[in-house]
Amino acid sequence: MKPLADTIRPQTLSEVSGQKHLLGENGILKRIIESGNIPNMVFYGPPGIGKTTVASIIAKTSGKTLYKLNGTSASTNDIKSIIDEIGTFAAQNGILIYLDEIQYFNKKQQQSLLEYMESGEITLIASTTENPYFYVYPALLSRSTVFEFKPLSPEDIEEVLRRGIREMQQRLGFEVIISDEAIAYISISCGGDVRKSLNALELLCFSNSKSAKDSKIHINMEDVKLVTQKSAIRYDKEGDSHYDILSAFQKSIRGSDPDASLYYLARLIVAGDLPSICRRMLVIAAEDIGLAHPQAIAIVKACVDSALQLGLPEARIPLAEGVLLLATAPKSNSAYVGIDAALSLIEKGDTGEVPDHLKDAHYSGAEKLNRGKGYKYPHNFKNNYIPQQYLPDKIKDVKFYEYGQNKLEQLSREYWEKVKNIYK
Repeated sequence: MKPLADTIRPQTLSEVSGQKHLLGENGILKRIIESGNIPNMVFYGPPGIGKTTVASIIAKTSGKTLYKLNGTSASTNDIKSIIDEIGTFAAQNGILIYLDEIQYFNKKQQQSLLEYMESGEITLIASTTENPYFYVYPALLSRSTVFEFKPLSPEDIEEVLRRGIREMQQRLGFEVIISDEAIAYISISCGGDVRKSLNALELLCFSNSKSAKDSKIHINMEDVKLVTQKSAIRYDKEGDSHYDILSAFQKSIRGSDPDASLYYLARLIVAGDLPSICRRMLVIAAEDIGLAHPQAIAIVKACVDSALQLGLPEARIPLAEGVLLLATAPKSNSAYVGIDAALSLIEKGDTGEVPDHLKDAHYSGAEKLNRGKGYKYPHNFKNNYIPQQYLPDKIKDVKFYEYGQNKLEQLSREYWEKVKNIYK
């Protein structure tokens, strides 16, 4: 028996739910498809939102001979077999390859398609759940148009679920009794994945079919919650979503939004990604808080150590403490900007030698080479400071560090301006 999601899969563009930005009344993808001039395309987005469905509809309406490949199982020989069909009677209107999960194709496999995509002998529609700009070979990407598919809204999924209920009633011969509240719960809990929502509905119907009374299947909220638990969280530790959530986590803390910071921390905790949380918190303490609150990194390190020792779920408590400290702390990226400026200058080429008076003088013969000659020991002078050149001659006037606009760094600036003004 075909899964419910396949049984009610849309057969025309008008039946596709969601993706109004692409397939709506004036959607660009809809206009491209209706023109009949199908370019090479890459569909990008999370699973279960219609990428395969739309690609299949395009293939049916294009008049081209369709070949389906999956990046997880297809080989170079499979590609060669399709290429051998070019120009034959079987492919007289051209060839359209639908390549699902293209991110699993290696560079050589992707390159094997380039020549035929360029000549127009093969039209490629590829789909991927990962960011194509990270996983698809640039030369192939440059010959394709990327379309991003979005997770479906709960309202769109509710509509699909009601179609699914009608199909299950016909399939099982029973009336399915499920509340509007339960349908809404499934639609919200599936995280925009219509396939996941239909799989949940199908499971709920089958699991209650044997206990049906009076030709009615009753689906209660308790079962709905058990079947859909945690399904709303789309997270892959090796995938694109991983970096999106971590990016939002850091940007929320940098933006001093404690509520958003806790939300993204919770997303990471639910995914069980303790190592990434800890690493990112330590980076944030140095990169975004820095000298505005130098003790923050020590406190965060203590919170991180506690979290790693405790493990989840208790780890959430010191992690939340550390995140709130970071989110509400004054911010400074002066250390981050300063070291990157220094690295950038060094990478550009020769910056000169270390001044002789700073070179090591603790060896026989150093004096003959003028090593250390003229060096002034700061602790022998008032305020432990004496002006002298430390940078190489070629870059002696370069400034890498700028005091941050926060109370602590401004106090340091005022102190050193006062000390250094004595020698002006």
